[in-house]
Amino acid sequence: MANQLKMAKVQTILTLRARGWSYRRIGRELGVHRETAARYARLAEALPGIDSGDDADQNQPNLPAGLDDQNRPNPPTGSEPQSSGPRSLAEPFREFIIQCLDQGLSRQRIWQDLKTEHAFEGGYDSIKRFARRLRTDGALPFRRMECAAGEEAQIDFGTGAAIIMPDGKRRRTHVLRVVLSHSRSRQGVRQR
Repeated sequence: MANQLKMAKVQTILTLRARGWSYRRIGRELGVHRETAARYARLAEALPGIDSGDDADQNQPNLPAGLDDQNRPNPPTGSEPQSSGPRSLAEPFREFIIQCLDQGLSRQRIWQDLKTEHAFEGGYDSIKRFARRLRTDGALPFRRMECAAGEEAQIDFGTGAAIIMPDGKRRRTHVLRVVLSHSRSRQGVRQR
């Protein structure tokens, strides 16, 4: 006979499925395979005696810590008028952090500057979390480089396609690619 889940875990699967969770997420949270969670949910739908436990008059199963709907991560700072959870230690330095992020400084550098220049008491992780909340878009900055023609170059090195030698053996090739940079400005270009 195959192993069977305890009834509490089955009830938890049914409750989470009734709340709209995917089988993959249920399996990951409860430590069971997603197909096992799907099998128990299909079995509950087929048998009329098994209920998902969502009725108000029945006892709800206890969910593992962090699975109920009220335990969600804090929303990005500034997105709601009232934010839940404790206030970040980095909040008083919001403008400084935004200014540093706009300059392209790393979170490590921002934390070091706050420690030395502003006597920041928090750890690096608090700055990292706070900066992540501020920068949810993830767009990379575009920086245009301008230089004289032939002044700079970009070099890439890697392996190329294998070639077959006259003796029939395959040999790996190496590629060195050099691209000269040039300025896109129109200075020094004659207009006709």
